[in-house]
Amino acid sequence: MSGAEEEFLRSLRATFKVEAAEHLQAIGSGLLELEKTAGTASQQQIVETVFRAAHSLKGAARAVNLTEIESLCQGLEELFAAWKRRESLPTPATLDAAHRVIDNMAQAMAAPAAVQPIERHAEERGAEERGIAAPHLTAAPTGETETVRITVSSLDARLLEAEEMLAAKLAADQRAGELATLAGRFEQWRKEWARVQPRTRGLRQPLRQRRVADAAPEMAGIAEFLDWNHGYVRALEGNVTALRRSAEQDRLLIGKLVDDLLENSKKLLMLPLASLGGLLSKMVRDLCRDQGKEAEFTFRGEEVTIDKRILEQLKDPLIHLLRNCIDHGIETPELRRRAGKPPRAAITLAVSPVNSTQVEISIADDGAGIDLEKVKAAAVKRGLAAPGTMHTLGESAILALVFEPEVSTSPMITRVSGRGLGLAIVREKVEKLGGHAAIESRRGFGTTIRMTLPLTLATFRGVLIETAQRLFVLPTAQVERVMRFTAEEVRTIEGRSSLELNGRSVALVYMSAVLQLPSIARRPDSAGAAPALILGSGEQRVAFAVDAVLDEREVLVKRLTKPLSRVRNIAGATVLGSGEVAPILNVTDLLRSARTAAAAPRMATAVTPSAAPAKRILVVEDSITSRMLLKGILESAGYEVKTAVDGIDAFTTLRAERFDLVVSDVEMPRMNGFDLTVRIRAERTLAQLPVVLVTALESREDRERGIDVGANAYLVKSSLDQSNLLEVLRRLA
Repeated sequence: MSGAEEEFLRSLRATFKVEAAEHLQAIGSGLLELEKTAGTASQQQIVETVFRAAHSLKGAARAVNLTEIESLCQGLEELFAAWKRRESLPTPATLDAAHRVIDNMAQAMAAPAAVQPIERHAEERGAEERGIAAPHLTAAPTGETETVRITVSSLDARLLEAEEMLAAKLAADQRAGELATLAGRFEQWRKEWARVQPRTRGLRQPLRQRRVADAAPEMAGIAEFLDWNHGYVRALEGNVTALRRSAEQDRLLIGKLVDDLLENSKKLLMLPLASLGGLLSKMVRDLCRDQGKEAEFTFRGEEVTIDKRILEQLKDPLIHLLRNCIDHGIETPELRRRAGKPPRAAITLAVSPVNSTQVEISIADDGAGIDLEKVKAAAVKRGLAAPGTMHTLGESAILALVFEPEVSTSPMITRVSGRGLGLAIVREKVEKLGGHAAIESRRGFGTTIRMTLPLTLATFRGVLIETAQRLFVLPTAQVERVMRFTAEEVRTIEGRSSLELNGRSVALVYMSAVLQLPSIARRPDSAGAAPALILGSGEQRVAFAVDAVLDEREVLVKRLTKPLSRVRNIAGATVLGSGEVAPILNVTDLLRSARTAAAAPRMATAVTPSAAPAKRILVVEDSITSRMLLKGILESAGYEVKTAVDGIDAFTTLRAERFDLVVSDVEMPRMNGFDLTVRIRAERTLAQLPVVLVTALESREDRERGIDVGANAYLVKSSLDQSNLLEVLRRLA
């Protein structure tokens, strides 16, 4: 092995050590949790987590030829798989053994030997003897440009700060639009003034001629006021027009500055896909060699750059997909010859920009393709569908089943794949990044998997919609089209509402029903039509009826944090230019929820409020982000929410308005949550009002104090999820 190749391998293994440390930490933490949760319902979820971590670590170790660590991971994976199948249970002895294995792997990672070069294969030595030059790495030319050393975490922080400036741009757009609307109202005033001015002129003339002697004093006052009012409004119009021009100039200036700042900041953390090329090429070569197969790996578009944060999350899906290509997709040279194919298979990884905000990554092979009958059998065995319903699914719907966990067409489990886990991980990773994955396959001709991903995690184009009198945002890239439909166009097929679209039936659901919001009848427009958005693709398309499609704009994504880190149907939130928080909807979750959504009310000629009024909740939180995110989530759950910034603000609000429940943070300025609870219990009209304290304070003393002051529930953020919070609120409100 040449010095350049040895250096390249060292860099690959250095990258592997960072990734391995994360996986080992996840496995170790999971094992500790298993010791605490023996016999509980949450045990299976923890087992699934450690199983996936071991599976990913095994694949990464194989990619850099660390066979000892790969073998250890294989043993762990077999143990965790038995726990998953409930063939055995975690016992103190097996947990201790698993801990020893990960300790050994951690020590191996820390040792210098973990990056030693591998022995050259005979083919490589032969190539050198024949005078074939091995690829080598060249150093970048040295220039005179001055440089400074800065950590990646510091760059991440600067990018986040630049992204926050987008809120200022959106606010400037909002103010400029409001002033334009206000300036437009003077046009209506001028029309009205022109209509009445002849009559006022006729009123003022006799008053001047008679010098007001014979006229009522009130009439004279009115005439004088009209003269003054006309001049005053004209002056006011001039002021508003000047403000409008100034706001428009500010909007353009701020917009350009923010766009330039954000674009330049993104470039600091944009990396080319080529940074993964060496790892993936080597993995394909080694796997083919181990399995007696031959493949030509082609990487197209490796110069395309993408957000470093996305690239880090993308590595595992790409490894899983290439591993599947070799293990399940391409055939051996002998089988390919029999099928009339070249003995050497073709595997292509292609990267291409979709638009200024998205990129498509596809992995294609010319192998055997996917056997749909085996997919059906695996799905039935997994319980995803009844045997009698499989014939109703189209080809694309059947292919989509391979993304489900434990759906595998492989007859055996190997060290490389066969558990039906890889594609499930791919879909999970891609959807978490705000993208989507699709699969195409022809039996005997090969398979292609396409992933559409954002170029950056921070901003995207979104469609602003209204449903059940609430605002939401849908990613524009995942909206196939916006349409309008009338009640007469709705058909009922197998008990479900549907629309005819390009000669095919598309299921129709109401967004409010999917989100489980209070039922409100929809008001059609003057033509008797209502808006709907088509989401999904192929046979998975669904029409979601909404109250209104308001706008399409650039939005800044705010990721959810604990206790709301994973909320069904919600991917995050954004702050609109008006300051209002709008949840960003998770399209994949919506499509799943649409399958079980109950029938929603039809369009009506008037809006009918729900039978029972929504419960009113006062949210008390000094952090604006936590406060507005919590408000948006609770409103999505059907509550009417008002917010307060601290205990004093909350207590003043409680004495002025009626609420059904209070959700409060503890650590706040002026008056904290404990003191607020004491004041509530001391007030005769508020004494019975339920109070829920949600806080990061988790010591036994803090919990006891919360109960002592009269809180009905004391929830710790570190161990809280959205479902638990809503369950507590439903019980108390």
